[in-house]
Amino acid sequence: MAFLLLFALMVYVGSYRSMATMAKPAFADDGSLLDGGIDLNMEQGMAEHLKDVILLTAIVQVLSTLSSYFWCLWLLAPARALHLLWVNVLGPWFSAESAAPSEEVNEKKQRRQERRQMKRF
Repeated sequence: MAFLLLFALMVYVGSYRSMATMAKPAFADDGSLLDGGIDLNMEQGMAEHLKDVILLTAIVQVLSTLSSYFWCLWLLAPARALHLLWVNVLGPWFSAESAAPSEEVNEKKQRRQERRQMKRF
């Protein structure tokens, strides 16, 4: 049980430090603002996912006062990460068609159209 509480604390600290680093502005040597940092309220950003992890951890901690089995709900975080990885990276990569066969098909279609036009004249 102590391990799970320590793990939750590490999640909180890691998420907070990540969001603090993302929101930190960058200044030039003369004091002018180079980068204002990332807006943490931006939808579909990394900060949104970090806030979800913080909320999930808090909910799991509260529910774990009822039963230790609620710690299993924390497995939703890696499941969500795998889902995002599949939807945004792996799925489009696996389903993408190679460019070479489509060019061959286009060339064949173009030749056929040229032959048809030549027959008409």
